[in-house]
Amino acid sequence: MLKNRRSPLCGCALLLTAVIAGCGSSGKTTMTAAPTANSSPVAGTVTPQPAQSRPQVTLSGTSYDFGNTLAGNNLSGTVVQIINNGSSAITLQPSLAAGSLFHLAAGTTCGIRLPAGASCGVDVSYAPTQPSPGGEDAAALNLNFRGTPAGTPSTVALTGHAFMLSAGTVSATINPQVALYTITPPFAGNVTVNFGPTTSYGRQTWSVPTPSGGGPVTIFVAGMPANTVYHMQATVTFENGQTATDADHTFSVGQLPEVGGSTAHAPFNPGLTASTPAGETPQPGVELISAVAGPSQGLYATDLAGNVIWTYPFTDQVANSGINAGKLLPNGDIVMDIGVSSEAPLNGPTPSNLLIAIREVDLTGKIVRQTTLAQVNAGLAQAGIPITLVDFHHDIEPLPNGHLLVMANTLKQFTNLPGYPGTISVLGDVVIDLDQNWNPVWAWNEFDHLDVNRHPMLFPDWTHSNAIIFSPDDGNFIVSVRHQNWLIKVNYANGSGDGSILWKLGQGGDFTLQGGTDPTDWFYAQHGPNFIGSPTAGIFKLTLMDNGDDRMFPPGVTCGTTGAPACLYSTVPVLQVNESAKTATLLFHQIIPPNLYNSFGGNSEQLPNGNIEYDLCGTYPGRVLSSDVFEVTQNDQANTVWHMHSTGTGLYRAFRMPSLYPGVQWTQ
Repeated sequence: MLKNRRSPLCGCALLLTAVIAGCGSSGKTTMTAAPTANSSPVAGTVTPQPAQSRPQVTLSGTSYDFGNTLAGNNLSGTVVQIINNGSSAITLQPSLAAGSLFHLAAGTTCGIRLPAGASCGVDVSYAPTQPSPGGEDAAALNLNFRGTPAGTPSTVALTGHAFMLSAGTVSATINPQVALYTITPPFAGNVTVNFGPTTSYGRQTWSVPTPSGGGPVTIFVAGMPANTVYHMQATVTFENGQTATDADHTFSVGQLPEVGGSTAHAPFNPGLTASTPAGETPQPGVELISAVAGPSQGLYATDLAGNVIWTYPFTDQVANSGINAGKLLPNGDIVMDIGVSSEAPLNGPTPSNLLIAIREVDLTGKIVRQTTLAQVNAGLAQAGIPITLVDFHHDIEPLPNGHLLVMANTLKQFTNLPGYPGTISVLGDVVIDLDQNWNPVWAWNEFDHLDVNRHPMLFPDWTHSNAIIFSPDDGNFIVSVRHQNWLIKVNYANGSGDGSILWKLGQGGDFTLQGGTDPTDWFYAQHGPNFIGSPTAGIFKLTLMDNGDDRMFPPGVTCGTTGAPACLYSTVPVLQVNESAKTATLLFHQIIPPNLYNSFGGNSEQLPNGNIEYDLCGTYPGRVLSSDVFEVTQNDQANTVWHMHSTGTGLYRAFRMPSLYPGVQWTQ
């Protein structure tokens, strides 16, 4: 393995990217190498000896390994330092056998004569043109001393290991929009695949390490529109700093698969258009979309031009079940919850053939792991948690420790509730903590913490929670409880909390609204909250989609009348929340025109460029289900920077991601 090396005798660093020419010599243009762990110590580590006992000549080592390289590369290094410990000069004439792959480099500081007390270094280059036969090239550097005592070490064994980078291969996968790139680097490094519609590429995958010592690497290449030909090329960055590129490959992207609600068995077509106003520059990245209504349901990603560049081929979907949420995991997989509509259990027992599960898939859509509703219920019983779930719905929240917080619900029977004589089934929500093995280890049941007699809207679908956001600063989480018009913070404490409610944010909750009119400017029937940056506790900011379905107005104000607000309108607030002072201050508040009133679904987030992106999932222009996703400036004008529109499909969630790969930002 090539490593950095510094000679303490001359103070010249041997770096992998800038070759040493010896002390005081001019720089070189070739790559340097350094000794392996088997090399002898450098001269600077030799312990001084009394003058009468120390040898006249000291060498820093008698072997030097250039390590691994690719044929065609030129490595250079100071392979030995020589110290004249004597009182008189010595002579030397370093030489290498003719025809060797090793050559004396021009920067060698050792001349014919080395004065007493002086030191010098011998530089050698290693320039293999083909792979090493038997895996190793070797030569001997003869220093050819004159005037030194018999037995003085005078040779240095040189070795190097040259390899060729074999061409990679590109093959199809079960997903027509995803290619599999395979390449086998001969020694340790990392592989990235660059890809695009031309050999200029423009996008890249994440970097994948080789096995220890080198070996095959496979990378899924995703992010390509259907029915196109894409170019792709792997780049290998080796541990010693060398880089190599594979040949260019082409891949023919197939047509969009049948996804989600494509019940007519036709190619998936969500009917998307996207636009950017002149002079505006949106935050680069892709949109990850969960569509839950209309003929083109499913989980997919688009570029900012509205092209579908990735789809999840939901081949085992059954009628009346669908994907509610999908999120990118740190390992590059995507986790999702699959269930029925959250209020469906009120209509009777869930049919046994419905697919209700938490599922992790790779980029091709291959199932990595899965747990079903029945398995989680069995785990709850085994853990002694007295809850029976009837559905997974709306949201999942991956945690830093590998756990998942999962939204689910349960039914409970009540008799003679005020206004509801007789027995009634009430639907409430549960948050389940699944550990790294997806076993339930903690649960929060809204029936244990909220008053069933408070039901502002659509009872007995009592709470209809729709989102979970985790606060890393204190280990607690916030639940968006749509039918209570509240965000509720829960004492989770990274799994050790008692589940008590820490506060309720919203009309009738624990906070005073500042910068707006109470009750009108609170949020109602909300969806999709998100923290804005850090901190996430104490004094922090968040944004959400205020659908406004259940909006209240001050006494004496009749909505829809002259000078009064419209009865149905949605807003996008940014709130600064002060937990100790119990205040919520509106910092930004875009009121959406009534013609874009968003009756259900959606979300809001702040992008890295400071703009706000929000999703109006359920608009109905001309009584046709539509969705609109906007990126706007965060000021009083809320200027549109980017807009996506979908006709006939409800985009339940739309998130801007840097790319389809964790830690990778696409700019085009």
